[in-house]
Amino acid sequence: MNSLKITATWMLLALALAACGHKAVEDVETEAAPTVEAITVTPETFDATISATGLVTAAPGADWTITAPEPARIVELPKAEGDHVKPGDLLVRFEIPSVSTDLAQREAEVRQAQAHVANAQASVNRLTTLVQHGVAAQKDLEDADRDLSEAQAALAQAQSARENASVLASRSVVRARFAGVVAKRAHNPGDMVDASASDVILRIIDPSRLQVVASVPIADLARVRTGEAVHITVPGAHEPVSGKVLTRPAAVDPGGVAADVRIAFDHETTLPAGTPVRVDIVTDEHPNALAVPIEAVLHGDEGAFVMLVGADHKAHMTRVTTGLSTAKQIEITGGLKAGDAVIVQGQLGLPGGAPVTVAK
Repeated sequence: MNSLKITATWMLLALALAACGHKAVEDVETEAAPTVEAITVTPETFDATISATGLVTAAPGADWTITAPEPARIVELPKAEGDHVKPGDLLVRFEIPSVSTDLAQREAEVRQAQAHVANAQASVNRLTTLVQHGVAAQKDLEDADRDLSEAQAALAQAQSARENASVLASRSVVRARFAGVVAKRAHNPGDMVDASASDVILRIIDPSRLQVVASVPIADLARVRTGEAVHITVPGAHEPVSGKVLTRPAAVDPGGVAADVRIAFDHETTLPAGTPVRVDIVTDEHPNALAVPIEAVLHGDEGAFVMLVGADHKAHMTRVTTGLSTAKQIEITGGLKAGDAVIVQGQLGLPGGAPVTVAK
């Protein structure tokens, strides 16, 4: 019996010693290599850019808003939204009673003035003959000449008033100035309209002459140069389209924080006017540069650094110098070489020399 107790005691002691030889579950989990994401840096052309928001808009002279010249009724409005127009096409015909009445009155005044001139000229001709024969006095001829001059002046005034009325009457018919598309139609035939700028009847846009107007911070304007390349991106689109800086402002609002920069598309665009876009204006270009995502660069007391994954599958802290930057990337001018694996996610709080597992 005693021998059995001794054997059991030794077995329990052996099990206890065996258990002490294994690490706790918490220790195993704590020392497991963390998983990180890394990229391999390769030389590429790095563009430093200024990012801004903008709107697709028609070029100057390619956007025409039509309003009534006077309070009027729309008689004809043959084009619908989306219709194409050619130069000379009828767009709107107005009925403007006041203009029609005024033109008729001016026409009557011209006819009356013409008759007065004809009578005054006939009187001068008759008196000239009589004076030559000594039948009429010279003073009568002078009075007739004066009446003729006054009649001719009245005729010129009446003709000028008729021309002005004719110009107003001609504005009752609006024809297309350029080829384009009806972007907006706000009325129908029979509608009464006023002459205010807010009462728009039609808006015509030439879609072949679209540009982007971008709002660029005033602090960045000095870096913007005409002719520079621009990447134009529609929110949600994968690939940007190319353009170039067309104009930059010659003056800015002293109280403003941004100013408009006009950008031309390199190729005709299918984007409609009013589309919001993001523009990246290229201000500098460095070929064969090394760049990393901006969040990969950390900052400490000794400057900027990145975490590399070495051949030993451990994280290594490497000091770097930086150059140009964009909203997403930063150029590395020193401390890295092509082929280095830079940790871009999971590097925060990671100590140097720590084993890491790179996510596939």
